Amino acid sequence: MAECIAGDITPTDNVSKEEKHRMEDDAMKHLTSLLSEDMKKEIYELWEEYEYQSSEEAKFVKQLDQFDMILQAFEYEELEKKPGRLQEFYDSTKGGFHHPEMVQLLSCLNTDRNAKIAANSPETQDLEINDLETSTTSKSS
Repeated sequence: MAECIAGDITPTDNVSKEEKHRMEDDAMKHLTSLLSEDMKKEIYELWEEYEYQSSEEAKFVKQLDQFDMILQAFEYEELEKKPGRLQEFYDSTKGGFHHPEMVQLLSCLNTDRNAKIAANSPETQDLEINDLETSTTSKSS
């Protein structure tokens, strides 16, 4: 919720964790000030639970949020046809996935991404060109 005011702060923004927390805390205080007292307290406490990772649910939601970020990075890499270009987003989530379903999703994404990176590497492109030349030469013989 805080992102709607503070913005979606990414690893490339070079904002410290402390500053990010302060900005999001200010945003949550503003947003919850628009609510009744009981709702204000509940919503702010849920946000703090997420922010401080003080429950299993909060930890799972954090993993979903991190996965969403790298999935978007993956989609941007595909859109730009530059696999591997947004590695810093992946690096920022290293060690952050523990829930079995999230680990499985991450594994699938990494497998797909690594295949695209390998297929786009200069060595692979040289092999593809050589294969094409070989098949063309074979057909003309």
